[in-house]
Amino acid sequence: MESQRFEARARGREALVAGARGLLVAVTGLAGSIGLFVLTVVSLLLVPVGVGIVTTPRVLTAVRAFADARRLVAARWCGVRIRPVYRPLPEGANPWARCSGMLRDPATWRDVRWLLFDMTAGWVTALLPAVLVLYPLEGFALALGLWRVFTDGTHVGWWYGFVPISGQASALAAGALGAVLLAASLYLSPLLLRLHFRVTRAVLASGEGELAERVRVLTETRREAVDTSAAELRRIERDLHDGAQARLVAVGMDLGTVEALIEKDPARAKHLLAQARRSSAEALTELRDLVRGIHPPVLAERGLGDAIRALALSLPPVSEVDVDLAGRVEAPVESAAYFAVSEVLANAVKHSGADRLWIDVHHRDGTLRITVTDNGRGGARVGAGSGLGGIERRLGTFDGVLAVSSPAGGPTRVTLEIPCVLS
Repeated sequence: MESQRFEARARGREALVAGARGLLVAVTGLAGSIGLFVLTVVSLLLVPVGVGIVTTPRVLTAVRAFADARRLVAARWCGVRIRPVYRPLPEGANPWARCSGMLRDPATWRDVRWLLFDMTAGWVTALLPAVLVLYPLEGFALALGLWRVFTDGTHVGWWYGFVPISGQASALAAGALGAVLLAASLYLSPLLLRLHFRVTRAVLASGEGELAERVRVLTETRREAVDTSAAELRRIERDLHDGAQARLVAVGMDLGTVEALIEKDPARAKHLLAQARRSSAEALTELRDLVRGIHPPVLAERGLGDAIRALALSLPPVSEVDVDLAGRVEAPVESAAYFAVSEVLANAVKHSGADRLWIDVHHRDGTLRITVTDNGRGGARVGAGSGLGGIERRLGTFDGVLAVSSPAGGPTRVTLEIPCVLS
């Protein structure tokens, strides 16, 4: 009996949460979709006169951010993953190249089509969970006497569902129908919310060309990963040649001179030995820094959570780190996530002017989610020269997602999601 009551309370809470979330999605979706659709149409109409060449990339970037926010909500609330397949834009491209590149991307037109859906059928499907939770309250109110406001007791003055309200008896029938609907909402409201996100996925997904699009995206991300690895190897080679190698060569030369002077000029030999010792210590420090840049020892020894904590401790702003990981992430994903977070934190310190950072790391439903929030000035966006585009490409190698919410005046919230399993 106790377990049944507990299950009923749990279903009730789940239904209420689903209704509240559906209502939130419906309200924000209607306002955001209408506003962005109007801005998109106006901006596209201004392309022939030149103004739209500048405004269209900005508007479409906002549309993508809006769609990415819905993707995150779908994954977080209902476990429905909607993969973005945007074509990457060249860094530093001029407005015309950015405009034409975004307009040639099929994902752009899927986003615009989704805006139309979200302000019409999507609005209805998002509102259904809330309606199913709230509509029974009207039936209860009618049963308690509210029916007298709508009828004089002899004629039908109101309908509740399929029940015509003409008196107390029919009002009680409305209350019974409300009880049935309330019981149904315990099971149907979460399902209806999940249905909304699945329909959203069907609209935002790339349809018949999804496999070809995924192959193209994976090919590009693999090529970018290879280029990045080659650049990293060149950097390591350069650091070794200009740093530790040069110092070790100097140490060898000093030791050769010491060998020649040790009997003729012991004082000079002693001085050169001290110099060689300092040079070897500096070379060792540089090698340690180089190894730490390739793969931090704390990451290999303690895992992602402690590595991010150590990274946060080295930053000037006050940082709060919340880690909820039941195991270790796969090594390649762990490394990619660590360096992505490192880049995000470096951007926050360098550009945001924040004095406080919040970092949340957890793993749910087969997905690693890392959220970095700062109280800075805001205004960050992907492709704005902030390095976020590189992070997005780094995550794309692992089928990951990057979402940025950064209104003017802050706060800035950067969310990274990578599908993976814990060991």
